[in-house]
Amino acid sequence: MNVFRLTGDLSHLAAIIILLLKIWKSRSCAGISGKSQILFAVVFTTRYLDLLTSFISLYNTSMKLIYIGCAYATVYLIYVKFRATYDGNHDSFRVEFLVVPVGGLAVLINHNFSLMEILWTFSIYLESVAILPQLFMISKTGEAETITTHYLFCLGLYRALYLLNWIWRYYFEGFLDMIAIFAGLVQTVLYCDFFYLYVTKVLKGKKLSLPA
Repeated sequence: MNVFRLTGDLSHLAAIIILLLKIWKSRSCAGISGKSQILFAVVFTTRYLDLLTSFISLYNTSMKLIYIGCAYATVYLIYVKFRATYDGNHDSFRVEFLVVPVGGLAVLINHNFSLMEILWTFSIYLESVAILPQLFMISKTGEAETITTHYLFCLGLYRALYLLNWIWRYYFEGFLDMIAIFAGLVQTVLYCDFFYLYVTKVLKGKKLSLPA
């Protein structure tokens, strides 16, 4: 059993559940970047199109459907159900500066020049930077609620565990995917500053703030 993939999936699922519960219980999406959540919805949609063409396992299919469903549920809560609490003024990151370059990179660098493969590659690249609008929003507001930091920590932990998953697969299965590894490294690096602040502040009961 690949323990790193399993714990990575569980960490990812925990992040999603934490975010949904935070929004639903507080009846507010304050401090949450709707733009990041839209990007994650796009990530899961373009990555899991293979649901229409193949079946790997019940676990695999179930997790994919959960990720897609929860991503769109989160977008719905932010932009429809609790739209009045959404802070659009601070959620001002220009996502086109992420989507367009990532789209071009997916066309240029992929494993196979086919529509499904390009979309899968696009999703891998986009996920690596999808959290930037959220981090940018925190830097603009100056701080983040504790529950939001727990969500971000679980999300970053998932990515770090998946890096270990790729190392495991290389040594025990002889499988190497440089695109996924490169994207995972980029995403983990983006979380490094946050991880440091999480450990030094949040775990000590202090509020987290990012430098503006």
